[in-house]
Amino acid sequence: MLILARRVGTAVLCILMGACALRETHPPAPVLPPGYGEAAAAGGQWPSEDWYRSFGSAELNVFIEQAAGNNLDVRRARAQVQQADARAREAGAAILPSVEAGANGNYLAGHSSAGSAHETDWAVLLSASYEVDFWGKNRATARAANALAQSSRADRDTVELTALAGVATDYFDILSLRERLNIAVANRDAAQKLLLVIQSRFDAGWSNPIELAAQKATLASTALIIPELEQREAQALAALALLLGREPERFVVDGRGLDALLEPRVSAGLPSELLTRRPDIVSAEANMRAANADLTAARAALFPSLSLTASGGVQNPALNAAVISLSGAGPTLNLGAALTQPIFDGGRLRAVRAQAQAKEEELVLAYRAAILAALVDVENALSGLRHLDEAREFQQENVAQSERAFSGATLRFKEGSGDYLSVLESQRTLFAARDQYSQYKLARLQALVVLCKALGGGWQASPLTAAKESR
Repeated sequence: MLILARRVGTAVLCILMGACALRETHPPAPVLPPGYGEAAAAGGQWPSEDWYRSFGSAELNVFIEQAAGNNLDVRRARAQVQQADARAREAGAAILPSVEAGANGNYLAGHSSAGSAHETDWAVLLSASYEVDFWGKNRATARAANALAQSSRADRDTVELTALAGVATDYFDILSLRERLNIAVANRDAAQKLLLVIQSRFDAGWSNPIELAAQKATLASTALIIPELEQREAQALAALALLLGREPERFVVDGRGLDALLEPRVSAGLPSELLTRRPDIVSAEANMRAANADLTAARAALFPSLSLTASGGVQNPALNAAVISLSGAGPTLNLGAALTQPIFDGGRLRAVRAQAQAKEEELVLAYRAAILAALVDVENALSGLRHLDEAREFQQENVAQSERAFSGATLRFKEGSGDYLSVLESQRTLFAARDQYSQYKLARLQALVVLCKALGGGWQASPLTAAKESR
């Protein structure tokens, strides 16, 4: 027994001496490039919190505000924030003493040949307990819970940003589909007018049956595009209604086309600014800090723990002990202290520490991956906008020349100096050019939404969060 006591004492002493090694560790700061490979538009600015207003659509502004308040994913994320905040308060409570009030009563009665006796024991006590957080285990657990609460809030903001960007994207898609539907209807009407010309020429013997049949087939093929676009519009309306948290049956959008919208000028700023302007990066960093705090708590669990207890109040009997008993009601006080040190647990605590260490490494890598993904998002958005800028002039020229070619071919054919195949080909080219240009305008607007989202949509870490992270 003496040898065992000496070994236990030596182990405790070594642990106490090594406790000074319990420090928080922080991964090295990420190395970021000085700028992006794709240059942002000159004269632009970082997107603001109400970035969607820069598109100049009052209807879109209303939809965005409805989504911010009614989107089911956003509301669910807010409930998750409330849960995380409650867990943080629960973890922080372990740092403070706990105090409880209690009362109990016990009636005793008995009878033997010596006679009868009875007694009523009762007590009204206040009791307190406190674990001395010498190694910082409870403080580390509270830091982890607070970091997870910050991560939950950043996750909520990520969900909200994604939902709002989805609203803008779906809204633009609806307007583009309506614009393309108008183009398809105009193309069908043009085909119908041309069919009347060919029919009259055929009746007069100036056209052949092949031209008449070909134009009828062209009219049918152009008419087939209309119900397809109408179906896609209905699906887009239902998708937008879902993002707004509304039933799709009576949901309507008043906008008719893309031409009335504006294109905001957005600047990407510096890559280092993404660290505080992207909520997903802030979430990943908070998760990393929570894992580091969990590792500190797991290490502290290997060291001795000291608990203090106290209780006081009034009880009857005033003292009931094996040696001395005091009858009658009176004040009472109990004090206690307990020091415990894990000696053998089958490696459970060390396994917990190893798990926490591996979790920290995982989340450090996840943080770096979030930064790289953010840089890629911005690069892709800037690259997409640059290529769309380069194609703008060609898209507009394609539509202008196609309109000129169709007008000229139709006029020549009506006057009898042109052939039908030229009219047919120019009509197909014009429809394709107009439809392609409408999709191009949609691509530009959606690319701007993607860039605003990639830059965090005007989101920025609060000064309080930044101050906590710097500690």
